[in-house]
Amino acid sequence: MLARKARLVKHNSRLNQGSLLDIGTGTGYFPHFMQERGWHVSAIEKSPQARQFAKEHFELDVAAPEALNEFADKSFDVITLWHVMEHLEHLNETWETLKRILKDQGILIIAVPNPTSFDAEKYKEMWGAYDVPRHLWHFSPSVMQQFGAKHDFILCERHPMPFDAFYVSMLSEKYRKSAFPFLKGLIAGTEAWIVSLAKKDRSSSMIYVFRKK
Repeated sequence: MLARKARLVKHNSRLNQGSLLDIGTGTGYFPHFMQERGWHVSAIEKSPQARQFAKEHFELDVAAPEALNEFADKSFDVITLWHVMEHLEHLNETWETLKRILKDQGILIIAVPNPTSFDAEKYKEMWGAYDVPRHLWHFSPSVMQQFGAKHDFILCERHPMPFDAFYVSMLSEKYRKSAFPFLKGLIAGTEAWIVSLAKKDRSSSMIYVFRKK
């Protein structure tokens, strides 16, 4: 998965190296992966424990969320949020900040669950990716495009994340209190994966690539 993320960054930014900000970086595996490939990385993470892990294992100085507003205008070639946007409390304010600190030719890459996916339709209110109360928002592909446009971003590409359906389906079966949730989730995940091969907008999660207008 790290390699796929790196390929998306390289392909869409058209850069072999550059400046990258990863928001919601967790324990720092992705920025470390990019740093090893010559990128100048910055990272933000809410969890103090995760920030400490990144420092001890990767020598990454990961900042707390408050640091987002401290970056200078047009600081980054690439900004990434991998399954983070759905957690953000101040969504509109954050997007305006992202627009400010992203270079004019930079790209914004966002991965979020897809509430119009096959597995979301199958499990309805028991869909594991709703993850209430931690997930505050959900975005269909059309809503995601509209939201980007609201903040002066153009949607350039979208990519499916079909393998998310396996974990989400297993979690959904667990929420249902099903017998054999692992097996049933595996079967449902396979079905969702097959559907997403033909209809990528039905994938369990989606990756969106934006540029500034």
